[in-house]
Amino acid sequence: MTEMLSYDFMQRALLAAVLVGITAPAVGIYLVQRRQALMGDGMGHVAMTGVGLGFIFQTSPVWMAVLVCVLGAVTMELVRSRGNQRGDIALAMLFYGGMACGKLLVSLSAEAGAGSLESYLWGSILTVAPADLAAIAVLGAVVIAVTVGLRRQLFAICQDEDFARVTGLPVRTLNLLLAVMAAVTVTVAMRVVGLLLVSALMVVPVVAAQQLTRSFAATQAASIALGVVVSLAGVTGSYQLDVPSGPAIVLLAIAVFAVFSALAAPLARRRHRVDTEQGPKVCDVELPVQSPDRTSSGTTAPEGRAGLAQ
Repeated sequence: MTEMLSYDFMQRALLAAVLVGITAPAVGIYLVQRRQALMGDGMGHVAMTGVGLGFIFQTSPVWMAVLVCVLGAVTMELVRSRGNQRGDIALAMLFYGGMACGKLLVSLSAEAGAGSLESYLWGSILTVAPADLAAIAVLGAVVIAVTVGLRRQLFAICQDEDFARVTGLPVRTLNLLLAVMAAVTVTVAMRVVGLLLVSALMVVPVVAAQQLTRSFAATQAASIALGVVVSLAGVTGSYQLDVPSGPAIVLLAIAVFAVFSALAAPLARRRHRVDTEQGPKVCDVELPVQSPDRTSSGTTAPEGRAGLAQ
């Protein structure tokens, strides 16, 4: 372990793993809530075009991928929000076109080879340069600030857009913001996990945490903790076994999900037995007190408290 930490590239890889382990589940929990678990996979395809453009123009592939991914995410959200029946075809064109364009641009670039593209597809601890780590840190801080700071608003639009709209939330803006954060997360994670596997790190820790938790806040905290643990363990294992870091991280996450799934059934039975013996917990929720004016039916508007079973 001491020998591993003595290398600069491993120090950068471990720091990047921590940032990726936090940001991926922080965004992924909202995608899981709204049944868009594969959105990260589509964004990974689009990001390949950004990587190819970065090689062609000899600039940072990370920042170029951010630009292309954000444009792709906005397009995806606009197509989804319109509810067009053929919108899935447009999204398929976007996904596969992004991958094909990225491969073509990388092939045309004199600076990139097969090894360079492989590192972006599957992740590589050797390719996290200081400039990449700085970009990951800046973008990761933005993602964490948005997903945690706007947790209530984002949760509302993921649960029920119509209700969120009635309450006065800017649903269109929040949807676009969430899509952009998902795109940024893909580019943050591509150096460590790889574009083809980044969606797994956004989803698997979340569904693993859901096996043992009962609230959104607990699931978010547990999934972020799991993301950090499997990212660090995967990067360490990739160094020891000389394998790509992306597959190592994802397989560890799936193993954790399998263990948590095995523990979920007996835990659920125990909770059911406790609830049966003690009864469901009840919390009192203050209802808004309406004015004493008469309603149209001639009765006074109700006021009081209501007990809701958790």
